[in-house]
Amino acid sequence: MKKLKDFLMLTCKKAATLIDKKAEVKLSWKENMQLTMHKSMCETCSAYEKQSKFMDKVLHRQIHADSEADLPIIKNKELQDKIISKCK
Repeated sequence: MKKLKDFLMLTCKKAATLIDKKAEVKLSWKENMQLTMHKSMCETCSAYEKQSKFMDKVLHRQIHADSEADLPIIKNKELQDKIISKCK
């Protein structure tokens, strides 16, 4: 029973590692199953994956942007000011 639990249950640290790995390469069947099981029970890691995908998408656009017109528009003025102030 302990072996089955160890196979299925990941720590959040290991889950985050797999989420990052998944962005670069295809996970093995075992890794995919472990990550899916973990995310089904862990809201934090599910949110981390969504944020990670969003950041990858924004950074990809930034790197490949031909002009500033291609950058995402931030509609929240307070958030926009906070981001700009951290870039200085």
